[in-house]
Amino acid sequence: MAATPKVKELTEVSEAQIAVHWKEEEYYQPSEKFKAQANMRDPHVFEQFGLDRFPDCFKTYADMLTWFEPYRTVLDTSDAPFWKWFVGGKINACYNCVDRHLEKHGRKAAFIFVPEQESEPDVAITYRELYDRVNEVAALLRGLRLKAGDRVTLHMPMLPELPITMLACARLGVIHSQVFGGFSGQACGSRIQDSGSRVLITMDGYWRNGTLIDHKVNADIAVRTAKELGQDVDKVLVWQRHPGKYSAKTPMVSGRDVFVNDLLKDYKGKSVDPVALPGEAPLFLMYSSGTTGKPKGAQHGIAGYLAYVTATSKWVLDIHPDDVYWCMADIGWITGHSYIVYGPLASAATSVLYEGVPTFPDAGRPWRIAERLGVNIFHTAPTAIRMLRKLGPQEPRKYQYHFKSMTTVGEPIEPEAWRWYYDEVGKQEAVITDTWWMTETGGFLGTTMPALHAMKPGSCGPAAPGIHPVIYDETGAEVPKGSGKAGNLCIRNPWPGIMQTIWGDRDRYVKTYFAKYNKNPKSKDWRDWPFLCGDGAVQAADGYYRILGRIDDVINVAGHRLGTKEIESACLTVPEIAEAAVVPVQDELKGRVPEVYVALKPGVPPGQAVIDRVIKANEEVIGKIARPKHVYIVPDMPKTRSGKIMRRVLAAISNRRDVGDVTTLANPDVVEQIRVLVQGKDAAKTQEELPEDIAKFGQIE
Repeated sequence: MAATPKVKELTEVSEAQIAVHWKEEEYYQPSEKFKAQANMRDPHVFEQFGLDRFPDCFKTYADMLTWFEPYRTVLDTSDAPFWKWFVGGKINACYNCVDRHLEKHGRKAAFIFVPEQESEPDVAITYRELYDRVNEVAALLRGLRLKAGDRVTLHMPMLPELPITMLACARLGVIHSQVFGGFSGQACGSRIQDSGSRVLITMDGYWRNGTLIDHKVNADIAVRTAKELGQDVDKVLVWQRHPGKYSAKTPMVSGRDVFVNDLLKDYKGKSVDPVALPGEAPLFLMYSSGTTGKPKGAQHGIAGYLAYVTATSKWVLDIHPDDVYWCMADIGWITGHSYIVYGPLASAATSVLYEGVPTFPDAGRPWRIAERLGVNIFHTAPTAIRMLRKLGPQEPRKYQYHFKSMTTVGEPIEPEAWRWYYDEVGKQEAVITDTWWMTETGGFLGTTMPALHAMKPGSCGPAAPGIHPVIYDETGAEVPKGSGKAGNLCIRNPWPGIMQTIWGDRDRYVKTYFAKYNKNPKSKDWRDWPFLCGDGAVQAADGYYRILGRIDDVINVAGHRLGTKEIESACLTVPEIAEAAVVPVQDELKGRVPEVYVALKPGVPPGQAVIDRVIKANEEVIGKIARPKHVYIVPDMPKTRSGKIMRRVLAAISNRRDVGDVTTLANPDVVEQIRVLVQGKDAAKTQEELPEDIAKFGQIE
């Protein structure tokens, strides 16, 4: 038996101890200065968005957009729970993000691109320049006979060409599916196949941690994977990181691959009228991990989604046209779609777009950028906050920037990290919105309204206007606030940002998000369809929610959701592996990381070479984000008599907790063997309760 070398064993509770065990924290008040300038400072807004005013209250959001033809119906529930928002109207997302700002803001920067190499100058792109570039790319795509309803897969890093390409697709009504640049070629290929894309748009390379990465190599793997799954890719469009120069070692494939920069010469100065599209037409697909190995394509519609991210950008992020806003997320995730591209641009923001890692070449990099560019709204994830705090706790003090508001997104942030963010990064001046939401929801659901609510470390706050959560227990009984009891967080009502469906899989959509608490599958009344978010939560007496992590078998690694079945499937691509089980482990920096247990086929000797192949398989099939913390080769998996692997037992071992009663297992003796392998003979167990998400892990089929 062998195990990967132990780096640092977490025998005590880490910083990332999830929220159910945090004590109730004190309140922090927004400053009078912030409140005076805020976009939303009317305390009656929550009455205006009460359930008794639903759904017409959301007309306020739709009114923030420019329509070609007015909508007739706010919410169409005729095909429940496939909600259609703002039906009958005609609209275009690109027009709302670019064209309509030209008269007033044409000379203002839409994006300020900051390359990772500090020697390379920033590039400011005005709204007028963005309009020109988007039109040329739209003309190019139209030249390839792409039209409304077609799907195009993008596999691009954080460069201006990514939002430009997305907006060009939106201009034509082409549905874009951006795959996170850090995902592998195989992961991209499976998403190409699922979406039925015939065109892949990528980039030759990008800078990461001081290295120019060959990204084109992933395109070849993606096309091959898609073909093996039955989907042909006709064209691969390759943007050049340094125009006029090829930055990859992987050769271009004749007849299939073409440089966008070369093609664009034929479309110089061309303009394309934005297509007037139905409000409920799809805008994009965003693939999210599920509890099965197959990723699910969350389909978001144009009008509902755009209205929701525009309004929340204005009211929650408090973006004004004269602000300089920096969301340090990646556009490959929903945060970047909603709060780098669509919401901020629709709000006429100036956004910073940063290519690389926040700690390159040192932990002062974000604060230097903020100081140089006059950033006053900052938006990032708890993982980045923890990392920056660890590497440079005093760094922010060295720089003369001033944030008015800061956002955290993607996972719960522990109070200690929250206070560092407030004291050191925000200099006790900035408000913090600790937002909770997910790919499927389109935009913020849980958050304080920054000028109206006090902040409370460890809690995302109450719900956003028009969002009416409820916590149910397993039987469907409502868990009262202030009870200290956790349950399954649901939303009673639809909202404009909610996904429309899972691409190509209506049944999975209903089963995953609605079936658990729906009492009448034939009902067309939205009240009968509470939305199951998949997160556990507890509500304090003051109405503030604390999010406790996933209730399904999805691991939230540094804010990125990875399905355990996906990781297990990757392990099983290694021929020597008979069985694989993946469990979440607490981690000081990333919150949760996967650990892998594998059983070998008969006659295969255990050894480091097998472990290395398992690690490599995960990096190739999913990406480096899925790299397991440890891989343990075990003699057998703990199983029930029906043959089900008891992942709960493995999670307890990995997290150094008591495994509980294992006498009902078919092979109880193996549990102690595995425990010794992982912990050593005399390992001390921590007496702390397991965090809610890990405690429930492995209990849901």
